[in-house]
Order: sequence, then structure tokens, then C-alpha cells
Amino acid sequence: MQTKVMVVDDDQNIQLLLRTLLEAEGHEVTTASDAAGLQIAFDGQQPDVLLLDLQLPDGHGLELLPTAKRQWPDTEVIIFTGNATLESAVEATKRGAFMFVSKPFDSKALMALIRRAYDHRELNAQAGKLREALAAMAGSTAPVFQSPAMKSVVRTVERVAPSDVSILITGESGVGKEIITDLIHAMSPRARGPLVKVNCAALPRELIESELFGSVKGAFTGAITEREGLFRQADGGTLMLDEISEMPVDTQSKLLRLLQEKEVRPVGGRTSYKVDTRVVAATNRAPEDAIRAGKLREDLYYRISAIAIDIPPLRERREDILPLANSFLQRFAAQANRALRGFTPAAQDQLKKHEWPGNVRQLQNEIQRAVLMCDDSAIDTRDLSISTTLSVTTDEEEANLTLMEAMERNTIVQMLKDTGGNKLETAKRLGIGRQTLYNKIKAYNINL
Repeated sequence: MQTKVMVVDDDQNIQLLLRTLLEAEGHEVTTASDAAGLQIAFDGQQPDVLLLDLQLPDGHGLELLPTAKRQWPDTEVIIFTGNATLESAVEATKRGAFMFVSKPFDSKALMALIRRAYDHRELNAQAGKLREALAAMAGSTAPVFQSPAMKSVVRTVERVAPSDVSILITGESGVGKEIITDLIHAMSPRARGPLVKVNCAALPRELIESELFGSVKGAFTGAITEREGLFRQADGGTLMLDEISEMPVDTQSKLLRLLQEKEVRPVGGRTSYKVDTRVVAATNRAPEDAIRAGKLREDLYYRISAIAIDIPPLRERREDILPLANSFLQRFAAQANRALRGFTPAAQDQLKKHEWPGNVRQLQNEIQRAVLMCDDSAIDTRDLSISTTLSVTTDEEEANLTLMEAMERNTIVQMLKDTGGNKLETAKRLGIGRQTLYNKIKAYNINL
């Protein structure tokens, strides 16, 4: 990326030297000879780095520095002067300067310093994006994640988001894989590009390739118009392929070729299109199990998992339950125009002890419901639909299930009873996908 550098110095020789050095390294350079010229520049484009002389004909660099930081808060300022003193260097740093450089300066050292200043600016910008993204997720400025596991996930996102490497996110349904994808996109250079999400399990087998790659008119029955496809829609941005292990294996083969060649050919078409789309894949299956079951191609797995991020279930990071619950409460209370001050101690205890088989999505739906049902100033246990006790499985069923599986099975059974067997409503209340619910009903041999 081309760095924009502004030089403010009344010495024309210094201006010419710096312009020559900076442009030789590919930087875009603007100049001014005095404080008045800098004031005029404030109305223009913000530079990445400002080289500001301490002594100007109509002003002093230390006096101009605070104004420059107010006008261009993201610009890193390097002060340089021929009359350097320790006091002025300390004062410049206090007022927001990135570094203080004495004249005459070493050209190579100054170029390296400018690169460091730009890198520092980018790191600050990325940290700002993270704070904004987390605040948006929380519905407030309060931190959402308190558990060491999720703090580690966020640190990984900070490291890998600025790259273009493919990422595989694993975790149970509802743990927040889409939220982490949002973070990755928000902290990447693609943040201004599109973020497109698709659930591979929800696409009919006969339409998935048309949906992903596009199709030409007449390519198949029902193709009455040309279809662009999600990869081209996400060009310049990020495409999330959720539940990728549910994608047909033959489609996975075509996806692998697309990722290798960076080209997409619509179904029935003869022309390929270059695409610059970052892929973030997600699955609620253990990848190794999906590969053994023939649900996920091993070569595709290695292609999309250059970076793998595993999100633990909510029951394994209970420190996050109340911060998440409080953030959801603030959001939904504001939407419903309700003045709720939080949760009673009993409700907090119930929230913390629940197993949350639907994870964060279930918690979010539970808090949204509680906000609407609450008649008091704080949410109490009577406003919560989660059960403090679970129905018991039969001895034969329990013998074949782990404790977690037995608890999850009984939660599903109870919710199905509460909804009169309505699977769509059950999935919604549990905060899981309908197909995921069907899979669990089949796996747990639930009959109502």
C-alpha cells in the first residue's frame, strides 16, 4: 500500500531531498514551507506520516503539533530540527509525536523510521477496528469476552486478519463462528469490501454450484437468467462458507480448483473470471471425523485451514455467560424501550449453571425473550424459559450417551414438548439451525 507522507519544512533543499528519497521508495509526497501551508493542508487528504520541522517562519512545531493531531488523529508525526534539546524532545513526545529526529539526519535511518511510523499507524487502526467490532457485538462498550479461551481467539484474529490467508473456524452450532468471521473481516484490509455469508447445508444440492460459482442462462432447467454467484459478489471482500462439510464432495473439488487458480467459471459457461475473494470456512463437525466419514475432502481441508480457530462451547467458558447476557440485555432492552437494570442474583445463578446446548445463539434468544416477558425492573428466574432441572433419559439411552450428550438430549426433548413438537420453533428457541436439530433428533433417537 502506498504511504502518504507530508513534509513541512522551510528549507527547500530539505524538501527536495526528502521528496526524492520518499518517491524513490514509492511513497506519495506533499510539501509545505510554513505553518500557513500546513493549515491549508488540513482541508485536504490526511497523510499517513507527517514530517514537521520544529522551527518554521510563522510558527513553532510544538505549538502546531496538537492542532495537527486533532485535525489528523490517525497521522503519525515525526518532529525534526537542527536545534534539538532534551526538553523539546520530551515535550514533543508528550504532545503526541511519534519520534523526534535531529538534523542532519541519516537518510536510511529516517526512511526506516517512516516505515515504523506507518506500521504503528496501521496497528492502531486495526486495534480501533477490533474495539468497534467488539462494541457492536456487545451492544455496548463493555468487554464481551472474559474467558482466557476467547481472549486467545481474539488475539489470533488480531494476528491473522490483516493477511489474505484462508481460515477454518470450528465449533458447535451457535458458538459464534459468524461473529468471529465478522471480526476477521472488520480487521482486514478488505473491511470496506463485501462480506457474504452462505450456509452450505441450507443450499439444495442441485443449486449449490450455481449459487457459489454462478450460472449462465439456460445452463439447467430453471436457469432463466444469468447468475453472478457468491464468489463474484464477494470479490474484493470475504466469503464465509458455513458448514462446509455439508457441501457435496464433487462441489468441494471445484471449490479447491477455484481456490488454487483464483478463477471462477459459471455453471454452463465457457468464460472464467478472476476473483479476489478471501474464504473463511466454518464447520460444527470435527474436521478429522468429517474426512474419515467422506464428508470433507482432505486436500480441501489443508487448503482452507492454513489458520484454524476453534471456538469452545459456552459451557466450557462460563466466564463469558454473564458478560454476554448483559450485553444482549442492553441491546434488546433498548430495542424494546425497556428500562431494565440487569438480572437478579437467582437469575444470574441460573444462567451460569445452564448447559446451553445452543451456545451463544441460544443465550441471545433466551435474553431477547426474557426482556419481553419481564414485568419488573430486573430479569428474574420466572422470566427465563431455561429449565433448572432436566428430564431423565432411560437407562438404556443413558448407557450409550456421555453426560453432556444426555443433558443435551433431555434439553431438546423438553423444548420439543414445550413447542408441541414444532421443530422449527424448537430450533429457534435453542438457537440452532433446523438441519442441526434434525441431525441431533436422529442421533439421539428422539421420538415424540
